[in-house]
Amino acid sequence: MNKTPMSRRKKWLVASGILVLILAILMGAFFWYVSDYYRAEDVALEVLAQDSTIGVQDNLTILSPSYPTDTAMIFYPGAKVEAEAYLPLLDQIRQTGVTCFLVHMPFHMAIFDANAAEEVIAQFPEYQHWYIAGHSMGGGMASKFASEHPELVDGLILMGAYIYGDYPDEDTLTIYGSLNQSVEDKIDYTENIVEIEGGNHAQFGNYGPQKGDLPATISAEEQQAQTVEAIEAFLAQRDN
Repeated sequence: MNKTPMSRRKKWLVASGILVLILAILMGAFFWYVSDYYRAEDVALEVLAQDSTIGVQDNLTILSPSYPTDTAMIFYPGAKVEAEAYLPLLDQIRQTGVTCFLVHMPFHMAIFDANAAEEVIAQFPEYQHWYIAGHSMGGGMASKFASEHPELVDGLILMGAYIYGDYPDEDTLTIYGSLNQSVEDKIDYTENIVEIEGGNHAQFGNYGPQKGDLPATISAEEQQAQTVEAIEAFLAQRDN
């Protein structure tokens, strides 16, 4: 008995159904992946809870110093890290007179909004000197932004990251932990590099141990204190 060939319409419906199923699986996998991220530790959340001067506006957390200068920093978090994890670090940076804009990235990944800094700069014209900074993937995307918009920023500050794109190393501060060998191996320039002895990749933020990261031999507080010291020296050098 001969079988009736499947009609074109039926074939199209079957193919469409398979495509929809594949897309649903891919979307489900994506949302599962981005929902598994590093949460900010209590010590980081306490910075926000205990300081009423920290503002939250749209996708930004704004840390303004008591005596602000005309200098501001835009900070991109690391991939799959809750933005609030960087509040202890940024709280110390703002005490040097620098206003800090912490960007909350879509799905906790800066790769989805690498140009977020452009809107921040346009929204706050009162600042004359802008620096863009970031940790890990956030540093990579900050570097990408600086490379593509050098006229908008005075410098680039990288933590646990290296220059990505074509941006001058003399205008860049690169800070990394001595236990973060994967970053050290990618640094092929020599200016403004600070290695924190005993530091690792994760401790620029407060979100706990990171998969694949070596345990630090210094505390997060010490690693962040040395980071702030390096940033303050870098900015002071550029003011001269």
